[in-house]
Amino acid sequence: MRQLVIGIAGGTGSGKTSVTTKVLERLHQTDNVVVIQHDSYYRDISSYGGMTGDQINFDHPDSLETSLLVRHIKELRSYRAVEQPLYNFATHSRMKETRRLEPKGIIIVEGILIFAAAELRDLFDIKIFIDTDADERLLRRLKRDIVERGRSIDSVMNQYVSTVKPMHLEFVEPSKRYADVILPRGSENTVGIDMVVVKIEALLNSVKNT
Repeated sequence: MRQLVIGIAGGTGSGKTSVTTKVLERLHQTDNVVVIQHDSYYRDISSYGGMTGDQINFDHPDSLETSLLVRHIKELRSYRAVEQPLYNFATHSRMKETRRLEPKGIIIVEGILIFAAAELRDLFDIKIFIDTDADERLLRRLKRDIVERGRSIDSVMNQYVSTVKPMHLEFVEPSKRYADVILPRGSENTVGIDMVVVKIEALLNSVKNT
């Protein structure tokens, strides 16, 4: 039986992880799922030729090693475990440690830019885009970056204005057209999540028969 690969995209702070959690709760498949964050595949700061963190556009697709993620998904689909990178957002560097991912029946990939790259997009059996209000997304990003990543309000806002918002308009928002399902309001949209679960269950049943 081949795996079901699900992509969950959306702008920064849209609630991708919360939606994933809600979906898994309803599927009762928590032991048969591996979740991968595209953020783990950020390139190490050493690859930027001496540039500092405030000089790098981390919201451009080139800041991520998507080719490695593609290779890892293909390995998992061939029932081979992979070593996922771990990224330190405070130092903009990859850690020496890795996270071992075992192949499971459901592979969920979360990320802002996962629908922007055709080589990655084409691996998904179902593509879900979380469409959350821009102000709400900004507030969530502020809270996350200040509390979890130790950044200042000024640095978060400067990055949002200089790269996050422009890159969202250039790459993230246009990628919404590739989605099979567009889910407004994220995890608060219980009706939409229930519909997504029904679709995933139907796809699970179909792959069992292939």
